[in-house]
Amino acid sequence: MIRDTFARPLRNLRLSVTDRCNLRCAYCMPEEEYAWLPRGDILTFEEVARLVDVFAGLGVDKVRFTGGEPLLRKDLPRLVKMIAAEPRIRDLAITTNGILLAQEAEALRDAGIQRVTVSLDTLKPDRFRALTRRDSYQQVMEGIEAVGRMGWPGLKLDTVVMRGVNDDEIAGLIEFARRVGAEIRFIEYMDVGGATRWSMDQVVSRADILDRLGERYGRIEAVVDESSAPADRFRLPDGLTFGIISSTTAPFCRSCDRSRLTADGQWLLCLYATSGMDLRKHLRDGSSNADLADLIRSAWMGRRDRGAEERLLLKDRRPLVQIGELKAKPHLEMHTRGG
Repeated sequence: MIRDTFARPLRNLRLSVTDRCNLRCAYCMPEEEYAWLPRGDILTFEEVARLVDVFAGLGVDKVRFTGGEPLLRKDLPRLVKMIAAEPRIRDLAITTNGILLAQEAEALRDAGIQRVTVSLDTLKPDRFRALTRRDSYQQVMEGIEAVGRMGWPGLKLDTVVMRGVNDDEIAGLIEFARRVGAEIRFIEYMDVGGATRWSMDQVVSRADILDRLGERYGRIEAVVDESSAPADRFRLPDGLTFGIISSTTAPFCRSCDRSRLTADGQWLLCLYATSGMDLRKHLRDGSSNADLADLIRSAWMGRRDRGAEERLLLKDRRPLVQIGELKAKPHLEMHTRGG
């Protein structure tokens, strides 16, 4: 297994299969008009599978399908099945907004997806419409319920908590997760990608979330896990567990084993990275798998990225990029790099 300059292993690949999305969440996609990735630049399934094979040979054993909205990629279960056939990949997951999940869930499970995470920022239909600029709340609920009916274990819900927007729903979301048999993870609002209206006073910190839930439920215990997962896990007095991803106020850069591959083959070593390695170019220029492995190995062994920690040290912290930069460089968008 190869390691970077901070001894972090290359183990976890987030695989964006499309930059397209059927929602327009304000913290991810701030405008209605975008410079979409050219269709001819998008990796074919065969190219994706070949790159995953190379990454697996270097130690990657976890792959998560992302987008945009990954279920918009036509015939996605076929790609899932191709990746699932790689014996070195032992954990295959997907993050989705849930709109198409009800109709795709069975095919995804049959193809090899082991775990599903659904992004859900509110339980209020009107608020959902305001946050996403789309009227798809019922479809998301149907997708979550479909996973439950299938008895598919490992369902997670991801909620970006924003002060004055949805922070009044923290306990309600805990109870919803309990009802549907999911573990919820609260994510601190981050200053990256399309969060061009981000400000620190909108961030609801891990400490704040724990204080609020403690007032409601009583003493909360930390769950000690030996894992590189981004969420710190906690247990309520009645045994229900939940997670908090505190990338803004308490980053986990020192243990981050994640990298990201965009739908057009840009390999990013950090969520905050402003540029990446163009693996598509090397693929299509005739590089062998050994050549690709050498490129990836060299880049990872020289990796020094600690984007969230570096942002935390800033005295005057503002959004990472502005609207004009996003339109000129679509790879800076969260919906392009998979969040």
